[in-house]
Amino acid sequence: MSWLKQTFTSSIGRKYAMALSALFLVVFLLQHFVINFISVLSEETFNEISHFMGTNVLVQFALQPILIFGVIYHFVMGFVIEAKNRNARAIKYAMNKGSENSTWFSRNMIYSGAAIFGFLCLHFYDFWIPEIAHKYVNVLPEDSTRYFGEMVEKFHEPWRVALYALSFVFLSLHLMHGFQSAFQSVGANHSKYTPTIKKVGTLYATVIPAGFIFIALYHYLTAL
Repeated sequence: MSWLKQTFTSSIGRKYAMALSALFLVVFLLQHFVINFISVLSEETFNEISHFMGTNVLVQFALQPILIFGVIYHFVMGFVIEAKNRNARAIKYAMNKGSENSTWFSRNMIYSGAAIFGFLCLHFYDFWIPEIAHKYVNVLPEDSTRYFGEMVEKFHEPWRVALYALSFVFLSLHLMHGFQSAFQSVGANHSKYTPTIKKVGTLYATVIPAGFIFIALYHYLTAL
């Protein structure tokens, strides 16, 4: 467990681990978006994919635990880094006018991260906990056509749709800095590639959250 101790005690180790977990979550978010967007195109296909993901042994007992660990690890590490750097950053900004030398996104990552974490708790309450209860607590018969209806049902209430939309705005703000920062922390910082990484990061941070907002609004409006 020496690598874990070094991760939390070394500044470089913390940033590197934070970046790796961020890149992992970026890939997962893209995959999650693609599956959810299919619900707009085809109810049948969405049910088929969701049934596969919900019953596949590898997904349920290998990938899902890794994902949960990655989410928790990323947010815990974010708060650890913030706590470690708060005093040093305050001194640095006082001397070098940090508000002029850094972006709003980079200075407020902890707040957007906290908002996203709160949203994830709601998302787990809406989808993951009922799924676990369905399969392992109540042990109900599996219905491969239930997934679409269960998802759409969550978007019947305007306040929930508004909360989802606001959460994805915070996600967009978080990604505006986090995407590029993650690549930079793992050493992908070169005059030739950095401009492209910035453009891809901005595109990702705009399109993916906007896409999730569109999905929520679509299911809310079509259910009226």
